[in-house]
Parts: sequence; structure tokens; C-alpha cells
Amino acid sequence: MRKIKMMRTAAALALAAGAITTVTAPQAQAAATAASHGCPSGYVCMYPGAGWNNDRPTHKWYTYGAHNLSNVYGVHRLFNNQTGGATARTCTGYNGTGCQGYLGAGWYIDKNMTPINSITLQP
Repeated sequence: MRKIKMMRTAAALALAAGAITTVTAPQAQAAATAASHGCPSGYVCMYPGAGWNNDRPTHKWYTYGAHNLSNVYGVHRLFNNQTGGATARTCTGYNGTGCQGYLGAGWYIDKNMTPINSITLQP
């Protein structure tokens, strides 16, 4: 009898966990498209250091293509708050040359920007 009761309890907990996941997933997607940490929806933003700088980015980019950097050294946080699956890349050369990796929409990275000379945004 005790074993059956434990199985029922486990089944009820599993069902409840599934219901929570179902409810929160759409909310998480909506939050990713809204302004977040001072970065407007559709933008890629950079913050000094490995933090959110009290939600005050030092750089914001909106248009697709290459964006050259100057006097950006050390670790900075890059946050891709673009929509529709758009990505961002860091590049060692100016005008979007020597690009590395992809930063997906809704993701951020703390990166040493000393060797980076441009950032590209692409759909």
C-alpha cells in the first residue's frame, strides 16, 4: 500500500513539474524580446567588465553589418537582444573581417575585447 502511495505522489509531482514548464516557456520567450538590462529589443549591447553595469550599456548596435570599435580593451559583456534568431559575431579585423563564432539571440558572453576590432550583426 505504501509503495502505491509513493508512486501516486511521484506521478503527481511529475505532472505538476510538466505543467510549470509548459506555463513558463512562453513567458521566457516574451522576456527575451523585451528591453533587458537596458538593452532595447532588437539591439546588441556592450557593457564594461563582466557584468551588467547597472543596466547601462556603453555601446548599442541595431543595424545589420559591421560596426568598427576603437579604444575597447579588456573584458566586456556582449548581450544579443536581437529578435528572429539574428546573431552577432566578434571580429579581429575592421569592417567585419576575421570573425569568430556566433552569439545567438538572447545570449550574452564576457569576452576579452582587446584583440577585437569590429562586431557584426546578421539575420
